[in-house]
Amino acid sequence: MKIEHLAFITREPREVAAWYCQHLGFTVKRKLDRSPDTHFLADESGRVMVEIYNNPKVTLPDYWSMDPLVLHLAFSVEDVPAERKRLIGAGASPEGDAQITADGDTVAMLRDPWGFPVQLVKRAEPMVPQD
Repeated sequence: MKIEHLAFITREPREVAAWYCQHLGFTVKRKLDRSPDTHFLADESGRVMVEIYNNPKVTLPDYWSMDPLVLHLAFSVEDVPAERKRLIGAGASPEGDAQITADGDTVAMLRDPWGFPVQLVKRAEPMVPQD
């Protein structure tokens, strides 16, 4: 079995999808321009997708109040401090500074402009293929 996608709901899926494409390197694989405004976005590898949508029948979580360790979308990057700075310049909010873990990983937590937690990570020892 392989994961096809991870979904999260947002009040402004079109704007979130556009920001993710522009600043996080996603491409739109499929979208629905009417309720629930579903956007399936693939990462740069083309093997991982997120679904961003708005279903008015569902209560929107308050991502801003959630501890980012409860739920976050993590991205493998080469230079955590540089990507952190770039994303803050694009409207992301920092959640503390970049840190090096006991395992030697460099990590930084941010929130996209809508409050959803985003983690940047450079693993000391990569856990997934980096091609």
